[in-house]
Order: sequence, then C-alpha cells, then structure tokens
Amino acid sequence: MHAAQKSRKQGGIRHWLGLLLKSKTGTTGAVLVILVIMIALSAPLLATHDPAKVNPLDRLQPPSWLEGGSSEHLLGTDNLGRDIWSRIVYGSRVSLIVGVGAVLVSGAIGAVLGLLAAYYGKWIDALIMRVADAFLAVPTILLMLVVLAVVGPGLTTMIFVIGITNWVSYARVVRGEVLSIKEQDFVKAARAVGSRSGRIIFRHILPNILSSFIVISGMSVATTIIMEASLSFLGLGIRAPDVSWGGMLSDGRQYVATSWWVATFPGIAITVTVLGVIFLGDWLRDVLDPRMKVNN
Repeated sequence: MHAAQKSRKQGGIRHWLGLLLKSKTGTTGAVLVILVIMIALSAPLLATHDPAKVNPLDRLQPPSWLEGGSSEHLLGTDNLGRDIWSRIVYGSRVSLIVGVGAVLVSGAIGAVLGLLAAYYGKWIDALIMRVADAFLAVPTILLMLVVLAVVGPGLTTMIFVIGITNWVSYARVVRGEVLSIKEQDFVKAARAVGSRSGRIIFRHILPNILSSFIVISGMSVATTIIMEASLSFLGLGIRAPDVSWGGMLSDGRQYVATSWWVATFPGIAITVTVLGVIFLGDWLRDVLDPRMKVNN
C-alpha cells in the first residue's frame, strides 16, 4: 500500500514537471523564482560584506569591470560605501518574506470572508460585500500610507498592512466560485444526507476552489513585491538596518546621472523577480483554469 502511494506521488510530480517543461514561460518563471529563493536562502554565504556596514572611503565605487572599480565590490558601492551586491542578496529575503507573508494574510482573510458570504448569504453576504466595497472606494496605496504613517514602518507591520488592505480580490473570487459550486448536485446531496456545514465547506467546497485561489495568490505575490518596494522607496517601508530593494532605489535616485549602478542593480533585481513570479503565475493559470484548457 505504501509503495503504491509512493508511486502515485512520484507519478504526480513527474506529470507536473512534464507540464512545466513543456511551457517556455513556465520554465523561465520557475528558474527565475528558484534562483531568487536560492539566493535568499544562501545570503550569508553569497554576501561578501556586511550589507549595513558604512565605509565613506569606498563611497560610490563603480562595478568591478568599470574603470575605477574594485574586485572587492562586484557591483560597486552606494553613497555610504555599502556593498551593493551584498545588499541585493539580503534584500531578496525581505522581498520574498513580505511577498509571501502578505499574500498569506490577505489570502486567508479574503478566502474566509468570501466563503462565508457565499455559503451563508443573506445579511452576512450583504455585510461582507459592503465592507469590501468600502475598501475598494479608498485607493490601496493611500490606505497603506496612512496606516504605516500611524503605526510606523517595519517588516512585520509591512506584511500585515499589505495583507489587510488587499483581501478584497480574494473575497470576490472565492465568493463567485462558491456561489457556483454550492448549487452543484454533489453539494446538494451532501446537504440532503445531513452533512454539517463545516464538513461540506472543508470536504466538498474548498478542494474545488483551490486552483483559483492558487492562481490569484501566485499573481498577487508579484504585486505585493512591487508594493513593498514602492513603500520602501517612499520611506514608509523597510528601514535600516534591514535592506530593501525599494530603499536601495530611493538611495540611488539622486545619483542616476553620475553613479547609475546604485539604482540600476536593485531595479534589475525587482524586475527579474517580478517577471519570474508573473511567468510562473501565467503557467499556473493555464494549467489549473479549466476554461483555459477548453480554449487550448
């Protein structure tokens, strides 16, 4: 029995790997995402300097391959003499933690509220949807700026602020899915035989909305990484001694004309990471969305 289960599991892994390798977009996205994850996990090994260490004597050194550059600083240094490569490596940790953490928070809130609204309906549905409308009426970035200005910046604060301001899309998607699924025959049959609401929700409904939830979560990670970088660029996100790619962009904006590398390399890091997540999310959408399968 154990051998049979192990064989099915291996077959499932090979199946998904085969689907991934067939897609150039999915493969590219997976490679980029895995690369960023490996860099983040190996930051202490890959970083050549303390990312927060200030050295005025090495201020604004160009990358090693340019005239005046040094092999000691592969991508050069910033306006305070900090090693850019080391800061990019450690900044990948912040981007991934905030990206995944905020999506987990917003996804959990949105999924629960959307499920409750659709399954129980009536005044519960009306109340949750009106609250969602109220959140949509206020620009998300403005709401986050106000909350962060009051509460103060920080990694944990950033995760929860982005999480609690971006749950609406999850709630609406989950609500729409559940409204359709709860009218299906298998749900009606479960209700007819006396199954409790909890069992129906967790056993029959949740597995059927999981694919849509995974797709929207994957795409939201890219949006969240950009939000974190934007807030850090404005000075309301991650602050020293923690390293953020958005904060690095903010530090280098006034040196774009003279010391382009200070802002260029963290910008490239953000672009590569976001593109990887988007490519992988597009592949997940194509594979998991039944409508895409029909169209193909």
